[in-house]
Amino acid sequence: MSGLAASILPGENPENQIVARSTTMRELVKTARQVAKFDCTILLLGESGTGKELLAKLIHDQSGRTGRLVKVNCAAIPENLLESELFGYDHGAFTGAKREGSPGKFEQAQQGTILLDEIGDLPLHLQAKLLRFLQEKEITRIGGTKPRQIDVRVIAATNKDLYQMVLEAKFREDLYFRLNVVPLKIPPLRERREDIMPLIYHFKEKFEKKYNLARNCSAEVVKIFRSYDWPGNVRELENVMERIYVISAPDLLITPEVLIRDYLNHRQTHIKESVSVHKLTSLSAATEEVERQLITMALSRFKTLQKVAPALGVDVSTISRKMKKLNIPIK
Repeated sequence: MSGLAASILPGENPENQIVARSTTMRELVKTARQVAKFDCTILLLGESGTGKELLAKLIHDQSGRTGRLVKVNCAAIPENLLESELFGYDHGAFTGAKREGSPGKFEQAQQGTILLDEIGDLPLHLQAKLLRFLQEKEITRIGGTKPRQIDVRVIAATNKDLYQMVLEAKFREDLYFRLNVVPLKIPPLRERREDIMPLIYHFKEKFEKKYNLARNCSAEVVKIFRSYDWPGNVRELENVMERIYVISAPDLLITPEVLIRDYLNHRQTHIKESVSVHKLTSLSAATEEVERQLITMALSRFKTLQKVAPALGVDVSTISRKMKKLNIPIK
């Protein structure tokens, strides 16, 4: 991979590096930087693993806000705890509450930015409370009576079609339009293949530094990477790069044998051999059955959601949400 250079568009924080060579991504980052200085609500759209959180970090860094970037995954927090996590609670709000009460994520993000990831999983009754904040810029803690003025910029993110959810009465229309002031859609990696090579180089440098290992990918491996569809997007590519770095023999060249034996071939052939259709059914039912089979297989092999998620090329919140939808028990 000598001579290969990554096109990196850094934020003020060196950790917030967005690798982009494709015109689409460079234009997206340009727009994100432009709107960062204005305190409008931003809605980040895109499949899991495309880099929505990284883009949110860049927007926060470029905003000039002095507070923190506070991240909340709306799908990962149990519904009965989500309200207190977001809005906090006062003394005596419920059994076991701290005597002094507790601030929620909105208060913790004062003068900063709050990222509401997986916003499509926010329960309807909390959607109403979020709408009130966006309209009035104030929150009320659970058990409290006094509204608190909060100066927080909201960035919401989702891999769902929120407008379709509005049509299905699963998401408030008024909240949708409040969130959708500036929508930024991150394309999947398969639609911006010009970014694959710079990303390979970027992760190569990252893991060489992290593990103190010198590695190079053969031309054949690079060809496989460039032709693969990457259903898990940038997160999957990063996971594959880290995996082949640590499992490869202690030489300087990563060959297709390592890659195919330990990842891509297993993933592709395993899916092909495990999924079959025996009767005519709806596409939605077939999709759910395939997801059920894959998640069940991955659980039996990897045991924990933290290991299942990267194996299937998605994040933990996506797996958790799908298991709930498909009634797969979480042990």
